[in-house]
Amino acid sequence: MPLAKALELAQEYDLDLVEVAASARPPVCKLMDYGKFKYESAMKAREARKNQAHTVIKEMKLRPKIDPHDYDTKKGHVVRFLKQGDKVKITIMFRGREQSRPELGFRLLQRLAADVEDLGFIESSPKQDGRNMIMVLGPHKKKTEAMAEAREAQAARKAERQGVAATDEEAPSEETDAVEATATEDADVTEAAADEANAEA
Repeated sequence: MPLAKALELAQEYDLDLVEVAASARPPVCKLMDYGKFKYESAMKAREARKNQAHTVIKEMKLRPKIDPHDYDTKKGHVVRFLKQGDKVKITIMFRGREQSRPELGFRLLQRLAADVEDLGFIESSPKQDGRNMIMVLGPHKKKTEAMAEAREAQAARKAERQGVAATDEEAPSEETDAVEATATEDADVTEAAADEANAEA
């Protein structure tokens, strides 16, 4: 179709003439609402970014002779990272004479892996790297699944908060009804007393 005819059609239907395949011979064009097309493309890209999951490697550093309380704290962080669908790099740092006892670090890493086996697995076995020993844990859940669960939990918490707020709003109205009922009863008693006084007079 000649270019002039295509432009005439575009004006007639109040659309835009957009070139979609410039390298083709002859070039391919399309009649469309270009503003609407750009908006829909932007919304699709935004939705894709929203559902996209970036795998993050978190790092946790431990010492071979770590205190039990500190171990529990570090383990809690590892559990949180795995629940979020992230990988965790565990590093055991050796100092001084500790370097001659790598089995201490190995046992600690094995213990940590056993403690979190419900949430993650050993992706990279413990290996010595200079003065450090490194192990990588991978989550059983995919990042997208963890994100979906987090969104559902957040929505549930929000709904629960709204339910509590609605209950708090209903409670004062019940109290008001009770006060009004008491006031009505008091008025009735007062009227009855006045009628008795008139009858005696």
